[in-house]
Amino acid sequence: MALRGVLRLGEIGIRVLDLDLARTHYVDRMGLIEVMCDEKERKIYCKAWDEHDHHSVVLREADEAGLDYVAFKVYDDQTLTDLEPKVEAFGLEVAHIDAGVYPKSGRRLEFILPSGHRMQLFAEKEQIGNTLGTRNPGVMPDEGVIRGFRINRLDHCLLGGPNIDECGRLFKEVFDFDLSERIEDEESRESLALFLTCSTKPHDVAFVIQPEPGRFHHVSFLLESATDVIHAADLIGKYRIPVDVGPNRHGVTRGNTIYYFDPSGNRNEVFSGGYVHYPDTPTLTWDTSQMGPAQFSQDNVPRESFLTVVT
Repeated sequence: MALRGVLRLGEIGIRVLDLDLARTHYVDRMGLIEVMCDEKERKIYCKAWDEHDHHSVVLREADEAGLDYVAFKVYDDQTLTDLEPKVEAFGLEVAHIDAGVYPKSGRRLEFILPSGHRMQLFAEKEQIGNTLGTRNPGVMPDEGVIRGFRINRLDHCLLGGPNIDECGRLFKEVFDFDLSERIEDEESRESLALFLTCSTKPHDVAFVIQPEPGRFHHVSFLLESATDVIHAADLIGKYRIPVDVGPNRHGVTRGNTIYYFDPSGNRNEVFSGGYVHYPDTPTLTWDTSQMGPAQFSQDNVPRESFLTVVT
């Protein structure tokens, strides 16, 4: 398989105001699997059913909601070694985090993106599987494993801040991502949002312009089908979870989507679909004359909240 280097968004740390309410939302309602709890640090560690790594979501109780960090998994430890001087040559200071400081994880590199977000790279994390095993695995996990919104995996995140073109250059030149899509101002051609991929997905990370650094727009989880999106919508309605937009479909990335909020005000997304991206796929560009269909193609109505509400 040709996919090497940076593999995917492997972990996201989210600040929540009340850990018990967060557990109800992410575990009981959405259906993520809680694999570990640290009561002293007021953290819980979760994964989706079809992820093999020990965890992908870390929820930490704090006085302010938002993003703690994003961590991307790379192919192997040598990749981690090779990337360090490239990140430094770009102009970012790299800190070393020893193996075990982050539970079940190998060593990490950490640095601050031009947008003000804390990013980490890691190569190793304990794998606990998805209950199917790796020999004659079948297609369905044990009964009761798939619950709630039927989430398959952590997929991507959208980060808000300044200097998003510099972030795009970092991800393209250092991490070998492709710029899959871009939203720009119709007149000035200034970048308003960038969508970047290291895989065959429409995006693995995205950036939206915001005046303040380190803002968190949303974390997104993949569902199996558009039918599962409607199933999630029914549960969102049943449990009176606050909805931002949806169900709808994006013009950008073509995903079927719902946006909603956790009890702390952090925006979540569940989605399915989207197109397949290859390295020779050209960058798709949208401008502000078509913000309605770019954002939400089924009603073509732009939402101001979608660009302004962040944590």
